[in-house]
Amino acid sequence: MITYKRNAIIIGALFIITMIAGAIESNVAAPILQGPLINIYPKDSLVKIGALLILVMSIGIVGIAIMLFPVLKKHNETIAITYVSFRTIECVFLIVGAVVSLFLITLSQNYITAGAPENSYFQTISNLAITVRYSSYQIAMSILGLGSLMLCYLLYQSKLIPRWLAAWGFIGYTLLLASALLDIIGIIDTVSGAGMLFYIPGGLWEVLLFPVWLFVKGFNTSTIASVQCANHQEVNHQEVNHQ
Repeated sequence: MITYKRNAIIIGALFIITMIAGAIESNVAAPILQGPLINIYPKDSLVKIGALLILVMSIGIVGIAIMLFPVLKKHNETIAITYVSFRTIECVFLIVGAVVSLFLITLSQNYITAGAPENSYFQTISNLAITVRYSSYQIAMSILGLGSLMLCYLLYQSKLIPRWLAAWGFIGYTLLLASALLDIIGIIDTVSGAGMLFYIPGGLWEVLLFPVWLFVKGFNTSTIASVQCANHQEVNHQEVNHQ
């Protein structure tokens, strides 16, 4: 069970690291990219830091899924594999956003070199790139929401963590999924205004409630032990029948 305690600590740390990296990127680099094209290149160092933070976040996201896999697999292998798959796809869409950020630096440099002409194709390309970046992020959040709903369902069903904590996560990710879908179709704006409120329950779960529980208590070892015992008995039963 020491292995699962170690997994729990690493998972909790990765949740916090990814949340902090995402928060810094959204407050440091994202506002620059959402502003005038002419301002991006002079602040390219901040944009590059933002892209690096997205990479850190992406690696952490996949790391969470990998560390959770051996724990979840014992209870539902299908959900365990699906969760890893969804988080990997989420990582890909986030990296698209990082690549677009770096592309906008070059575009801004060329725009400035060209004398910052008004109503030029630079502006058109910039608007398109920003749209791609924003859309890829919302798609990533949709995938995160779907995969994490399955995660919280399994956590609730298996009692690996207290059911109230799993239920909180389920509600938080439901709101996250709803906000991403509503943003994609243009009903709300999650960058500013009331749309940001959808992030609060899930954000608290990822950066505080779930990691702290994993640090202090870890996963329910009695649940893990009972599943292992049941699996062992099933294997023995199959061997007896085979003989």
